[in-house]
Amino acid sequence: MPSGRTHDRITLWSLPPIAGLSYLLTREGELTFIVAGAFLFGGLMFGPDLDIYSLQYKRWGKLRWIWKPYQMLVTHRSQLSHGLIIGTTLRIIYLLICAIAIATPGVAIAQLIWGFDWNWQQVARTAIQSISQNYRQEAIALVIGLELGAMSHSLSDWIGSTCKRWQKKRSFKSKKEKVKRKK
Repeated sequence: MPSGRTHDRITLWSLPPIAGLSYLLTREGELTFIVAGAFLFGGLMFGPDLDIYSLQYKRWGKLRWIWKPYQMLVTHRSQLSHGLIIGTTLRIIYLLICAIAIATPGVAIAQLIWGFDWNWQQVARTAIQSISQNYRQEAIALVIGLELGAMSHSLSDWIGSTCKRWQKKRSFKSKKEKVKRKK
C-alpha cells in the first residue's frame, strides 16, 4: 500500500492526462476545469483514506472532526471506503448529511433573529430542479472527477498490495527451492 505522499504524487502526475482526456471528450473548458478540480479534491482531500488518521484527514484542518463518525462507522480498506463508485457515493452522502446537520440550526437561529420565511422542502425542491435543469453536466463532471480521484487512490492500493503478495509468494518459492537444494 503506497504512502500518503505517493498517493499525492500519483494524483498530481495523473492530473494532466485526466484534464486532457476530459477536454478531448467534452471540448468544454468549464467542464474540464470541474473534472480536474474535483479530481484534485477527490485525490488529495476526499479520498478513501478519510476512514483513518491520514494526510487526507489532516488536510481538513479544523473541520476534520466531521470525519470522526465516518471513521467509526467505516472499516479501513472496506468496500464502503475503497470500493469503486460506492466509496465516493457514500462520502458524498455523508458530507451532504453533515452539511445539512450543520446548516439546519444555523438557518433556524437566523430565522428567529431576522424573521424571514424559510421552507426546507421548497429549498430542496428548488435546488434539485436547478441542478437537474441547469447544471446537469456540471454535476456529472463533478461526480466523475471525485470518483476518478478516489479511483486513483484505490487502484494504487490494490496494485501495491497485489505486487507485495506476488513478491512474498515469489520469495517464499525461492526459499523453498534453496531448502530443496541443500538436501
